[in-house]
Amino acid sequence: MRILDLSGGAEDNIVEEVGGFPDLIQANAFARAYVRDSIERCRMPGLSAADILKAWFSFGEDAEVLESGDQGWRSANELDDFAAHAASPMERDWRAFDPRRGGDEEDEA
Repeated sequence: MRILDLSGGAEDNIVEEVGGFPDLIQANAFARAYVRDSIERCRMPGLSAADILKAWFSFGEDAEVLESGDQGWRSANELDDFAAHAASPMERDWRAFDPRRGGDEEDEA
């Protein structure tokens, strides 16, 4: 999974690559929540959905699931809905899907 800086501040727009997902479902969930959170950080009172997207394309971060073909989540499919409807804290919680978080979650299950 790759995180892209839409502001163009990083080389080839790549901010970082995240690996270690146990399956495509978790990689897709991480990417979706990451983009949701990025869009919400661009949301300001009084902005229209179009203005939110404009801000996101200028300052936000996108995510792409690598080597997944048509099965990988793509932000383009949901951007309009994300901009039109504010996300809940749960919808923004990409950290819950982040394989880098460590911890003993598996031991507790």
